[in-house]
Amino acid sequence: MKVLFRDYYIAPFDESRYKELYKLIDNNRSRLEDFFSGTVARTRTLLDTKVYCDEMITKKFQKEYFPFIIHSASSDKFIGFIDVKNCVWNIPKAEIGYFVDKDFEGKAIISQAVALLLEYLVQEYQFKKLLIRVGTENIGSQQVALKNGFVLEGTIQRDYKTTKGQLVDLSYYGKLFD
Repeated sequence: MKVLFRDYYIAPFDESRYKELYKLIDNNRSRLEDFFSGTVARTRTLLDTKVYCDEMITKKFQKEYFPFIIHSASSDKFIGFIDVKNCVWNIPKAEIGYFVDKDFEGKAIISQAVALLLEYLVQEYQFKKLLIRVGTENIGSQQVALKNGFVLEGTIQRDYKTTKGQLVDLSYYGKLFD
């Protein structure tokens, strides 16, 4: 799967490009540390990132986790990341997480990439429900969910602990597929 849109494309993550993933995360580390805390903690060095990427690929083959990268088509630079996690195959459902490089925010790149990925996930894996969990203060991420037809299912108070130890509320958005 490699889907082109505008000057970007989304494709499954290639673990041989772990250095580029490290750069993307490192460039956005301070903005990601609270809500991508596991990813940030596991990618502090290039070696850590390589080990983390190898583990991601193992989980992919076990159908537990699916990482995707958004690339600039003109430069092939990594500009965003989307992961599909917490898969429950007897339903089947999963959660989607995403971020875009700070230099590419506000350009509807994530919204379009998520839309394209939804089609792929439903067709390839027959998901019947997809979820997006969003911090209640993250308006941009809420807009991505809403633009893609997700519906607010509820807000869970003190549902997540940030890396700074703060308990925050999360809004759960869901989308059903036939």
